[in-house]
Amino acid sequence: MSDEVKTKDVTISNVEEKEITKANGGAALFGIIFGQIFAVALIIVSGFIVNKAIDLPTPMGGIGIFLGIALIVVFSIMFAGLKVVHPNEAAVYTFFGKYYGTIKEAGFYYINPFAVCYNPSATSAFDELATAFTKPSTTDKTETGVSATSSMNKKVSTKTITLNNRKQKVNDALGNPVIIGTAVIWKIVNPTKAVFNVENYHKYLSTQCDVIIRNNARLYPYDVMEEDSDEKTLRASSQEIAENMKVELQEKVAEAGIEIKDVRITDLAYSDEIAAAMLQKQQATAIVAARHEIVEGAVGMVKMAIDQLAEDEVVVLDEERKAAMVSNLLVVLCGSKEAQPVVNSSSIY
Repeated sequence: MSDEVKTKDVTISNVEEKEITKANGGAALFGIIFGQIFAVALIIVSGFIVNKAIDLPTPMGGIGIFLGIALIVVFSIMFAGLKVVHPNEAAVYTFFGKYYGTIKEAGFYYINPFAVCYNPSATSAFDELATAFTKPSTTDKTETGVSATSSMNKKVSTKTITLNNRKQKVNDALGNPVIIGTAVIWKIVNPTKAVFNVENYHKYLSTQCDVIIRNNARLYPYDVMEEDSDEKTLRASSQEIAENMKVELQEKVAEAGIEIKDVRITDLAYSDEIAAAMLQKQQATAIVAARHEIVEGAVGMVKMAIDQLAEDEVVVLDEERKAAMVSNLLVVLCGSKEAQPVVNSSSIY
């Protein structure tokens, strides 16, 4: 059944999922084979009647032959109603253009032979042949990174799938070009919605993923130079940002019957045109931070040395000598190269 939601300009049809009333496929197959055998036997017996091998009215032989041929045709058509559904698969069927029902449980079933498995995301045989001639590569992949659905199998996979979304260049909150890529773990939970609400749920998910990545990357800077900053960044808060992406992506793809299980940022780097400059900036920041720590430690060491000399009365230094000692110690402690000692043979007084 379908509920029609009417708006001012357009009418949208929301298809409610329902299970098909199905019979046991094994019993149905046995019945069809038995029916075929019976029809063939009926034709043979009717042939004997027509040839007067059996003493019955000739018209009965003609009727028997006609009935036998009709039964063969009917039972041959009934073979089309035998359906096999594998584990973690679902089959959505239509009956003369209308939604007929869905099979989610694995097994061998018999349904209406005129019901057709429907999945617009599956490629047709003609499309596969055209792709084989236009693309020389041996592996035909869709945009989602999974193999194209075979034209012989229009069932919807309900397995957990990984979407390795392509890397894309976006601008962060500071306007810096950033290369970012994600991996999305997803599965189909409502095959009926996946088939009827979107044209191709693989491409739909990939497109929505691209949009979500761009929108979220623009909200945060790639990194901040201040170590004590609490601002969220793509590099330091990638897990939290990925959770936000998961929530937003789930809202977008819910109408396609898709459940987002996890989203992770797999690739994150500055774009090539600014990567070298940003690396120099990071190195300069690291050098300044390191020098700050060195100077802070050196000042403490010099103060400790002067206080210890004065406390133990090892040597009495005037202000000028203290200044010279401080200068020499800071040069030794803060210098990037090893100090070259100079022996002073004169008295320090």
